[in-house]
Amino acid sequence: MKKYLQAILLTLISFVLTGAQTTEPPREWIDKDTGHRVVRLSDEDGSSSFYFHQNGYTANGDKLVFSTRKGLSTYNFKTRKIEQIVEGRAGSVVVGKKTRKVFYTRGESVYETDIDTKATREIVKDARIRTGSGFAVNADETLLGGSMVVGEVPPEFRPPQPPQPNATPQPPRGDNYPGKGEMMERRLAAKIPMSLYTINIKSGEVKTFHPATDWLNHVQFSPTDTGLMMFCHEGPWHKVDRIWTIRTDGTELKKIHTRTMDMEIAGHEFFGADGKYIYYDLQTPKSQVFWLAKYEIKTGKLTKYSLTKREWSVHFNVSPDGKIYSGDGGGPNSVAKGDNGQWIYLFRPNGEKFESERLVNLAKHDYTLEPNATFTPDGKWLVFRSNMFGATQIYAVEVKKAN
Repeated sequence: MKKYLQAILLTLISFVLTGAQTTEPPREWIDKDTGHRVVRLSDEDGSSSFYFHQNGYTANGDKLVFSTRKGLSTYNFKTRKIEQIVEGRAGSVVVGKKTRKVFYTRGESVYETDIDTKATREIVKDARIRTGSGFAVNADETLLGGSMVVGEVPPEFRPPQPPQPNATPQPPRGDNYPGKGEMMERRLAAKIPMSLYTINIKSGEVKTFHPATDWLNHVQFSPTDTGLMMFCHEGPWHKVDRIWTIRTDGTELKKIHTRTMDMEIAGHEFFGADGKYIYYDLQTPKSQVFWLAKYEIKTGKLTKYSLTKREWSVHFNVSPDGKIYSGDGGGPNSVAKGDNGQWIYLFRPNGEKFESERLVNLAKHDYTLEPNATFTPDGKWLVFRSNMFGATQIYAVEVKKAN
């Protein structure tokens, strides 16, 4: 009897240990529900592509820069090889669209690294920008920009400390993590003094402008106009006038969207590649009627593309040629709470409506991690991050359906 019980115990231990192991995700497959080819780009658990408006691609699109537990690496689309280019964790990462340089922060210091030679330069040692949010590079790569807190940050709103050596990295937190709504209410009400800033990449000079007690976030530069910056008033979307543009000399402050009804929300704004349009998620009202809005910067003309509750996505994007769009779907705790909305979507405009196509089934994806799908520079693939097989990895789905 004793040997029998020992055998059962050993079997249970073996089962638990085997179940605890992470099965390596497939390298490539055809999604049986969509017919599209999906490829895993990363090798290391915890690898992550960037936020949906943070460029990670080189100028000619041959390489993708991404984060790993060890630092920053590149994926070569031609050779499929991965190469580490920065050792040690890096924050607020963005790749220049003209040069082959990646810009990032460590604490209060700002760096640039050449993607091919790995040559690294400290741009500025004590920029005092870690208290803010948003990190962008302008069109001719002369300026970096973002937002920063002026003065001391209350302890409850201080940014997290850098991870300790050998600590288990935490996955990027999505827009729908538990407690975010309460945090946003408290942060908005705190009225902490902030300002926008620029950093001269050549000299390291830091300049501040547009002082405010609003919560300034999601700073982005126009991809074509070197002096045009977009930012948002962060907070519960139904309480803030979110989307704004401004010149880097502090002039021409402009609100992009004005609410037309109670509980109308607009956000997750981004520039199109040609710099002519700003796109954003629009709901009239929240969680009921869904659109992707297209705002023409020069004229102020607004075009709206309707989509269903199920098709709504946490983040949208647009192809480099501006002809097709993407969405990364939404989970059960997302704003839309759409039934069976966990997909990577492709959208094609048909008049004032989007015609959708499903590319990847994300039924097993936990949306506390945002997929943040982005088009490759040639427009043929969508790159996204996912935990659908357990650990976070980077994947790409082909826009064209497999034969």
